[in-house]
Amino acid sequence: MFHKEGFKIILYSALILVISILLIDNFVPDYWIQKFLMTLFLVFFILILQFFRNPKRTTRLNDHHIIAPADGKVVVIEEVIEGEYFKDKRRQISIFMSPLNVHITRYPVSGKVKYSKYHPGKYLVAWHPKSSLENERTTIVINNKEVGDILYRQIAGAVARRIVNYAKIDNDVVQGEDAGFIKFGSRIDIFVPLDMKIEIKPNQKTKGGETVIASI
Repeated sequence: MFHKEGFKIILYSALILVISILLIDNFVPDYWIQKFLMTLFLVFFILILQFFRNPKRTTRLNDHHIIAPADGKVVVIEEVIEGEYFKDKRRQISIFMSPLNVHITRYPVSGKVKYSKYHPGKYLVAWHPKSSLENERTTIVINNKEVGDILYRQIAGAVARRIVNYAKIDNDVVQGEDAGFIKFGSRIDIFVPLDMKIEIKPNQKTKGGETVIASI
């Protein structure tokens, strides 16, 4: 199964693959060069399919848990001043997504969307410390009845040039459901209260919709 955000790109890539193979077959006389070029285009198409895959996930709904909003690797766990919305100290958890990860964003908690804002910006590499404040990004805040306001931020990277955000103010959302997509390499920051228990460690791999990253 593939994510709906990839349908157009998959279609165009399939057309490019077919046209390329026909051109190579008709205009490249050398057999081994033919095979090399065809294999190259086929591998490229397979990578596109792999990037837009949409695996099924089983989310155990729990208002005492914050779950990972994306697949990837934990690159930051630190106390910071969150200056856009809370303007106070929070625990920041950052998950880096390589081009090989599933790039679907999932709601980390259930509740009502209180804040949703898009920020244009730069395209620093997603693991850069300033990417959270300077890159193209969206900031979303969800109010949960047990843990209060939870902020997560979709951040574009050096390759990612398109952020898709489904969260709209006043929407009621469900933990683990599809919240958006970031195309081709990116990062997610989550800001949680300081008194929450952190359930993951640096460099740990996360699975969006399933891995518990913090709890009360």
